[in-house]
Amino acid sequence: MADKQEKEKNLHAGHRQRMKQRFIDYGFQGMQQHEILEILLYYAIPRKDTNPLAHRLLDRYGSFAKVCDSPVDELQRDFGMSESAAVLLKMIPELARTYSETKTLVDHINMKNAPEILRKKFIGATVEKSAIALADSNDRLILCEIIAEGSVSATESPIRKIVDLALRHNAKYVYLAHNHPSEMCVPSRQDVETTHMISVTLDGIGVILVDHLVITSNDYFSIRSHKQLSKVFVNKRYEI
Repeated sequence: MADKQEKEKNLHAGHRQRMKQRFIDYGFQGMQQHEILEILLYYAIPRKDTNPLAHRLLDRYGSFAKVCDSPVDELQRDFGMSESAAVLLKMIPELARTYSETKTLVDHINMKNAPEILRKKFIGATVEKSAIALADSNDRLILCEIIAEGSVSATESPIRKIVDLALRHNAKYVYLAHNHPSEMCVPSRQDVETTHMISVTLDGIGVILVDHLVITSNDYFSIRSHKQLSKVFVNKRYEI
């Protein structure tokens, strides 16, 4: 019995090493989703075959991304995973966002590159969030961060925060964005009305709202660029 267990242990160790070497040589190219999950789980489950767990996770959630987006307590309760293993999976979207944001740092922001800059703030987001980017009078990027969960239309609190951030950082230009996890890349009526309210409010303190973007995973909508909607912006410097 002991000899059989030792043999299985050696076979398992050899498999892990082959999988790691495959990644070293080729990355994840050509690997199935369950193989990627299996390798990732090596680092939280060091002494157990992670292949069956990887298959079970994919059978439940359907894709690697949805596995990583699943709740920590659910992973622990339904799959018997340790907190460390569940948290490791939850780190993946955040790591992807951080990697994307820091790989190519930009110093300036404008209407052309604003969608790509702001899109990175929503990598891995499964709920609606709002982000802001601030620039000085020379279009130098001062700040880019998530300011609220929900759209800027959801409550008055984000609007107050926008004004506060613009004043505190002595910004000249403001870019706003919120994501639509539903993948419907169009602003709501409330989004448009709130955009006008923010534009008027910022104009009163000498700050220009350049654009408000609706972001999805593979597209975006610029309210400023839409001819019928661009009139909600008080300052016409960026009129299309």
